[in-house]
Amino acid sequence: MKKRFAGYLLLTFACLAQVSSASAQSSSLIAKAEQISGDRFTITARTPKGASVYAVKQPSATMLATIDDGLTDLFAVARKNGYRRNLNYSDYTIFIAKADRQTDSQGKYSPDIAVGAAQYAGSVYDQGGFIYAAGMITSLSPGAFVIAEHTKDLNRVRDVVRFEGEHIVLYYNDRQRSTETQDHSKGGGHPILQ
Repeated sequence: MKKRFAGYLLLTFACLAQVSSASAQSSSLIAKAEQISGDRFTITARTPKGASVYAVKQPSATMLATIDDGLTDLFAVARKNGYRRNLNYSDYTIFIAKADRQTDSQGKYSPDIAVGAAQYAGSVYDQGGFIYAAGMITSLSPGAFVIAEHTKDLNRVRDVVRFEGEHIVLYYNDRQRSTETQDHSKGGGHPILQ
């Protein structure tokens, strides 16, 4: 009886440690996304297929399904390229930030987030110390990225999710190609995987 009790106690501690670790990991991911976007992510959700979503306001069911569609596209093109790791919806965390702009310089609907220019300083993308980005990786391990809120043209969300996800798939499946394509300031863009 004592052995059984000790076994249960050990199992309980292991489960609590795992939950505590996952909670700390989530807090770290949220802090990074908040630092990049300047937003507070107070809403949590899951897509129908199991991706984690944090947002500034409640995403619509259509938005959540569109995120799944982008991941589905990503997984299909990844498999086509022979990649097999990190192809589960639950492997991904998506942050939906408040858009810092609604239209691009040509007046086209393009909700994007403003992020520090960093390696893009002085390039055609530099807007005076910042750039507008459709999405941005916040963590490769675990896979997480931030996108802007969209109220229409959800096909753009589908594309952005696929394109940001490409960086994560490459990180887990082809480190050399991941390193070569993680920085678009020297050229290159999306889609990376054909």
